[in-house]
Amino acid sequence: MNGMWVFYRYCDILSAPDMCCARGAIQNIHQEANVNIVEQASAGYFTRWRGSGRLACIVEIPVYTPSTLDKNTAGDAMDDLTPRQAEILTMIRDCIYDEGYPPTRAEIAKAFGFRSPNAAEEHLRALERKEYIELLPGSSRGIRLLEEVEEEEGIPVVGQVAAGEPILAEEHVEDYYPVDPALFHPRAHYLLRVKGMSMRDIGIMDGDLLAVHRTRQAENGQVVVARLDDEVTVKRFRKRGSIVYLLPENEEFEPIRVDLREQSLEIEGLGVGILRNQSL
Repeated sequence: MNGMWVFYRYCDILSAPDMCCARGAIQNIHQEANVNIVEQASAGYFTRWRGSGRLACIVEIPVYTPSTLDKNTAGDAMDDLTPRQAEILTMIRDCIYDEGYPPTRAEIAKAFGFRSPNAAEEHLRALERKEYIELLPGSSRGIRLLEEVEEEEGIPVVGQVAAGEPILAEEHVEDYYPVDPALFHPRAHYLLRVKGMSMRDIGIMDGDLLAVHRTRQAENGQVVVARLDDEVTVKRFRKRGSIVYLLPENEEFEPIRVDLREQSLEIEGLGVGILRNQSL
């Protein structure tokens, strides 16, 4: 797992080159299709493009194995929380996981039967004092999980997923990459190792690491990680009424048709970027 890795993030292609770079941030390059550009922007960061519809940022980054990392996270132990504080923290995590954003004070108050949002605010202040969350002024959903900043010192790499088991089960995690999850939009929660070439035509190759944002929601046209009959697959999502089509991006593969009235389908997340090992 050594070598140079190519980092991709989806973007729109405009008609003229336009580079904007900041230290520690991903560069946005808009250019004509079928143009090959290589520019050094900062130490270890390069940009390259060939084709249409994708942005590539080549970054020499180290690879960590589980034995070299401290896997303890800020959220693993909640002994210093009251039962109610722990329940509220769990609600915040679940809301961010399922909806992509934290709950409001009013939603917390309603969920726990508080008479007013002020009671929810008191519990949130306690969670902030104990450094589980940060309250951001000026927004009803201004809650940030501090544990996300420090989790595993990087993004977990998930390999083969056993049928019926959670994707982020400990036995599925192969490695950790010290990549800032916030470089992806929306932020990445894990990297999934791609199996097969069904998404080849949009640049997702066998062996690539697909950056995934955890969510249960998907819109038509998005690239999703879906669980169908306990099997995990990466496809483009299309829904018409109760019928979902999981579409490959390779004419050698057939679309998967799912009738939600007869089959169980779960969205595990959205594809938000790619890491590719150039030495493979």
